[in-house]
Amino acid sequence: MAEADSKDAKQFGVGVPVETRAFFLKGSNDLAWGMKDRLSRIFNPKTGKTVMLAFDHGYFLGPTSGIERMDLTIRPLAPHTDVLMCTRGALRSCIPPEYNKAVCLRCSAGISILKDLSDECVGVAVEDAIRLNASAMAVQVHIGGEKESRTIENLVKLVDAGMTYGIPVLGVTAVGKEMSRDARYLGLATRIIAEVGAQFVKTYFCDEGFDEVAAGCPVPIVMAGGKKIPEPDALKMARRAIDQGAAGVDMGRNIFQADNPVAMIQTVRAVVHDGETPEKAFELYNTLKNK
Repeated sequence: MAEADSKDAKQFGVGVPVETRAFFLKGSNDLAWGMKDRLSRIFNPKTGKTVMLAFDHGYFLGPTSGIERMDLTIRPLAPHTDVLMCTRGALRSCIPPEYNKAVCLRCSAGISILKDLSDECVGVAVEDAIRLNASAMAVQVHIGGEKESRTIENLVKLVDAGMTYGIPVLGVTAVGKEMSRDARYLGLATRIIAEVGAQFVKTYFCDEGFDEVAAGCPVPIVMAGGKKIPEPDALKMARRAIDQGAAGVDMGRNIFQADNPVAMIQTVRAVVHDGETPEKAFELYNTLKNK
């Protein structure tokens, strides 16, 4: 009862100022609480980094080597990732909800490897992203592509919907065959995507000037793993990207096509979250692989 409330038991902390903290993630301080909560599921607040597992390749490539049976290959990897980057079809059919992992939902669609890859549309309604409890929505953006303006429009639509419901958007830089994956292009693409409103950006690593690409982007950059390369090279690339300003990695083929995918994803975590060197990380990979 209210009248039984004892004034002497109350602790108002008079004279103790209320703590006001800046949000840990670059460019995100003024976002809404719900969006920050979702970003905190994607990026580890202790390290400020993320390891995302991409297996959304089938939305335009079909049955990709290593993920022909996602129920067999992805489920063993899921416990070791921070984020599942996938389509809604893969999520509903192959990933048990009790895994309780953050989901970055692939929301662009409308193309296949047989046609122009820039001719995409928004393929998921924000209401379905909400039903799937997505922590983020991902959209491909083809800067310099034949349908550049259409893909930017897709980004705009998702950003507007995400701002309404508190769901961040990942803008993914799509580099066509005619594009050069150099710092000049990647800097242009990532900056445009961020300025249009994406809360974080996925892009490729480049040997020269990646630090300037990351510095010129006002929101976090996550490095795309790209094509399969030898495990030591993938670990070196991840280390260099983190050292030059990336807030994490989103790897697919360099994990699920590795000789030992479970060992590889654990090793990538050691590089991203624990600051391990590529050399020590590869030693760890061989140890885990041989268990």
